[in-house]
Amino acid sequence: MEEEEENQNKNKSKSKNKIQEVYHERQRLQFCLLHSLNNLFQEKDAFTRENLNAIAEKLVVDDPDKGKWTPLSVIFKPHHNAFTGNYDINVLIAALEEKGKRVNWHDRRSRASSIDLDDAGDKLMGIVINIPVKKYGGLWRGRHWVALRKIEGVWYNLDSDIAAPWSFKDTEEVREYLDAIEDGGAEVLLVSNDKQ
Repeated sequence: MEEEEENQNKNKSKSKNKIQEVYHERQRLQFCLLHSLNNLFQEKDAFTRENLNAIAEKLVVDDPDKGKWTPLSVIFKPHHNAFTGNYDINVLIAALEEKGKRVNWHDRRSRASSIDLDDAGDKLMGIVINIPVKKYGGLWRGRHWVALRKIEGVWYNLDSDIAAPWSFKDTEEVREYLDAIEDGGAEVLLVSNDKQ
């Protein structure tokens, strides 16, 4: 009886000390949108390269204002690059809508204080950010997709360019981060669990 009680206490202490595992994909080529979506959903294959390519191709077929075909069209497609990824906002929105999510652009004039980060009803699934980046001494300019997600009450930066997920100390730090990156030209997209 005493031994059974001791084992139960050991199990309780193990569960208290158990570190929350957070799924985090690392950057590969220009597949940051793919990594951001999988990090957002906390699942390895929530989306695959094939899924996103199919969505991008469908967007081209459905586009009433199709551009002219050129030999470069084989690589540089309207919504992505066939070899490296580099998917655009249209692919992000279509992919999330397929999973029953809704995307709202955050109005930067409202500042991050207008975002309900403590959402008790779990309406806010997470945040996807599109950040301007400069590499190679400013010779290459592009944009990078990053996901933020609240997991077990803690907000995480799930940027595929960082080695591991980074936890924010509180929602105020998340707001400060969002305000700073918006001031730097980033676009903030709120991903909701309810599609309307």
